[in-house]
Amino acid sequence: MSLTDWIGFMGVTLLLVAFFLNLKGTIEKENLLYILLNIVGAFLACLASVLLHYLPFIILEGCWTLVSLYGLTRYFRGRRHLMK
Repeated sequence: MSLTDWIGFMGVTLLLVAFFLNLKGTIEKENLLYILLNIVGAFLACLASVLLHYLPFIILEGCWTLVSLYGLTRYFRGRRHLMK
């Protein structure tokens, strides 16, 4: 496997681990670990797609990364609100 393959493999593995842990009830979608697994996984999958020049997955994984970053901002806003 090439470096690009490994990057993509790691990305989709992280996404699937997050999905599985959520379905199993181990972590909730508001859990920081779930959010971080999605951000890193989607970013790596997007990077691999960029390296492969595969536009459909660049769009998909780029959007997934952005949505996950939105979830991260909501996570920290919620924590900041609780600390007041």
